[in-house]
Amino acid sequence: MALRVDLLTREYPPEVYGGAGVHLEYLTRDLRRLADVRVHCFGAARSEEGVTAYPEPAELAGANPALRTMGVNLAMASGCAGANLVHSHTWYANFAGHTAKLLHGIPHVVTTHSLEPLRPWKAEQLGGGYALSSFCERTAIEAADAVVAVSGGMRRDVLKAYPSVDPDRIHVVYNGIDTELYSPDHGTDVVDRLGIDRSRPSVVFVGRITRQKGLPYLMRACHDLPADAQIVLLAGAPDTPEIAAEVAELAAGLQEVRSGVIWVQEMLPKHEVIQVLTHATVFVCPSIYEPMGIVNLEAMACETAVVATATGGIPEVVADGETGLLVPIEQVEDGTGTPVHPEKFVADLAATLTRVLTDPQLAERMGKAGRRRAVEHFSWARIAEDTLNVYRSVL
Repeated sequence: MALRVDLLTREYPPEVYGGAGVHLEYLTRDLRRLADVRVHCFGAARSEEGVTAYPEPAELAGANPALRTMGVNLAMASGCAGANLVHSHTWYANFAGHTAKLLHGIPHVVTTHSLEPLRPWKAEQLGGGYALSSFCERTAIEAADAVVAVSGGMRRDVLKAYPSVDPDRIHVVYNGIDTELYSPDHGTDVVDRLGIDRSRPSVVFVGRITRQKGLPYLMRACHDLPADAQIVLLAGAPDTPEIAAEVAELAAGLQEVRSGVIWVQEMLPKHEVIQVLTHATVFVCPSIYEPMGIVNLEAMACETAVVATATGGIPEVVADGETGLLVPIEQVEDGTGTPVHPEKFVADLAATLTRVLTDPQLAERMGKAGRRRAVEHFSWARIAEDTLNVYRSVL
């Protein structure tokens, strides 16, 4: 009889807004070749076979968002009856996994895409709900039969944040990339529509507007880039009104003093992002907290050089000097990732970007090396096999 694995997640296509949703989409596809996989997710009903979506309980309408999430989790746990194992992703589904473990007497595997103790700014977003999200994550991770960390850096973070977890229960399984989908697109319809000048070098950022992505540091660094460099920001979905206002003010300041600042605030379809990445001289990831940084892999697969912060799991993805350049950062030890010397970080970021922008041959060489690395080391088929081996270790 086939092993039945129930994957628990907030995000699942078509309702995907972050890296965890991308992870679930491809992990599910390749795991289905190896096991009987069911998916339990949030939101509107899905038409895909084996996928069950759960709406928020009507009784909790208007309640704190974290409490509403826990309400969905209870329904998801009930829906896991008959599974041999549950596998939850992010705090949004960890409580469902832990409850299903207790209710059905089955193993619970947790994948850590980020950690609540390392995102204290979420208290701005969730208020008292941050204590609830932290409770859900801590309870699940400390009781899990196995924990999957998406990088060696994330494994170290888990042990630091939750020292009671047995190190032998933590397995490193990287995020992956669909290198058939994410491949160079030399078409020009999207870049022309967005107003990107193909005769000028460009820096591209792709990501949500959240503290961890470091966008304000990048925008300050952009003042010191070569005058002909374009800055293309595919940046939307702000976490809070405060950071939205801060980024808007910084963007306006940049647009006052230089041309070629293009800010796209809506989330573009994948194929459009791929074309923008392909035409970029350099992709930039100024994150101050990044367990893995799947967006760096996406850029690499499109043959684009990467400049990224040397933090979290990024150095395990971006080979410094080969597929891109890493920007050093010394960070405050309070969980926020804040640079100890923000002015130095901004200056180093600007200097590193300038190095790539002014050396087209370097950018091209790094782009081609990035594509090779993505194909050879980060395929989803390999990741599905590694994940199945984690399941076998707890059954």
